[in-house]
Amino acid sequence: MTDFTLPDRAVATSLVTRENVPYWLEREGAAAHLVIGSTDPAVVGGFTGQADGDRFRAALTPGNAAALRQALPWLTPTTFGLSLSAGFGDRLGICTPGHVAAVNAVGGTIKPVFAQQSIREMGRTNRTPLMVLDDATWGAFEGGWQGPVGADADHLKTLGDIDSCVEAGYVFFTLDPGDHVDPEAESATEAVIRQKAAALDWAALDSSLEAFIATYAGHTIELDGEPPVVLDEEAVVRAMAKYGPALVQAMTMYRHLDGKGIAYEFEMAVDETDYPTKPAEHVVIISELARLGARPVSFAPRFVGGFEKGVEYIGDLDALARDFQIHAAIARTLGPYKLSLHSGSDKYSTYPLIAEATQGVVHLKTAGTSWAEALRVIARHDPALFRDLLRLALDQFEINRHSYHLSCDPAKIPANPADDELDGLVTAIDSRQVLHVAYGPALTTLGPRLFACWSEYRDELTTIIRDHFVRHLEPFAAWAR
Repeated sequence: MTDFTLPDRAVATSLVTRENVPYWLEREGAAAHLVIGSTDPAVVGGFTGQADGDRFRAALTPGNAAALRQALPWLTPTTFGLSLSAGFGDRLGICTPGHVAAVNAVGGTIKPVFAQQSIREMGRTNRTPLMVLDDATWGAFEGGWQGPVGADADHLKTLGDIDSCVEAGYVFFTLDPGDHVDPEAESATEAVIRQKAAALDWAALDSSLEAFIATYAGHTIELDGEPPVVLDEEAVVRAMAKYGPALVQAMTMYRHLDGKGIAYEFEMAVDETDYPTKPAEHVVIISELARLGARPVSFAPRFVGGFEKGVEYIGDLDALARDFQIHAAIARTLGPYKLSLHSGSDKYSTYPLIAEATQGVVHLKTAGTSWAEALRVIARHDPALFRDLLRLALDQFEINRHSYHLSCDPAKIPANPADDELDGLVTAIDSRQVLHVAYGPALTTLGPRLFACWSEYRDELTTIIRDHFVRHLEPFAAWAR
């Protein structure tokens, strides 16, 4: 290998060497290039760019991101199985270096899913699955990450969603049939739930109501360290009336995914529903999936209490701890598979509880908190822009809040806050939630101004994100080891 004199560290980042070839990024203002310390066609043949003396310079294009994943294979997404893992939803595509720094700061043993975004969020940010994956690739590389990475196609609801994410290279698929969960079955009469259960598409489940009742009613599931789950007939019929349509949709999606011929793992998610998932319902959902050959690596039930966006857990922590313990015991008995904590951003009080209950067989999923914390940079360095953003967020709040669980009161947010109030508005519950869900119109309307500020203060942004996620990850780190 030729001896290289690297540029000043102010512009050069993330030096990585593989097979005696160095790779790094060079930044000049908002512009960035991949630089490879070789012009050997065997090394740079997969990249598009040009030789520059004894090195090769390449733009941060999708083709070059794919080539980088080939050259540095640890950047190619892989499955994690039962390892403790965390998802870092990045709506901006610029926060991954901070996520990398946080994982490293707590020991580097938590398996990171840097590429994670729901189809809903992609639509609001005008991004594609490949854009999300490529941004995570460049960010992990810039942050110096040299371990395995995951890629979560989050909250998928259609077969087309699956197709686009498979094509992009995702390996973890969160199937979300929550729109098909029947909330009326929660409290309907026994006669009504039997009608609902009888009306299911049992052929899609290779079964019948009679066979289902015979399989489950009257049985008891013994749990290690917890009271058994007693499956009386009314409970299992109600479970199927409530979740049966969702199971039909989940199996339609699973069969489509399984037919793609790729290496993958999947998560079953019913967290974005109206009522908590009861132990008997958990048993029925997972047992029916297993009977049909679908074994999720993780399950996201709807836990008790409030998991709202961007704020602490709302509810009785003792009741939540018991809920975690019971669901974790079921997961050990019927699996093992991981419990998945969705809407996990900023739920600091819950992390030690679920880490202990699951004994580290857990997946933490965060999303909008990186966007919210990035707004601190705007609040500190461009107050006028922050106020423009806040006005936009308030004006469009009723539209933005659609599909999110929120309890904020926009009337409590000052209409024209002073400069020294702005950082506090990123923290205060009412304004944080209003800002949290404003990312779509904010990036569409104010995107160039926002990204210019984040680019100018990139190091500060990375530090903010790192420190914020260290708080999220620390309670899990010992279990990951």
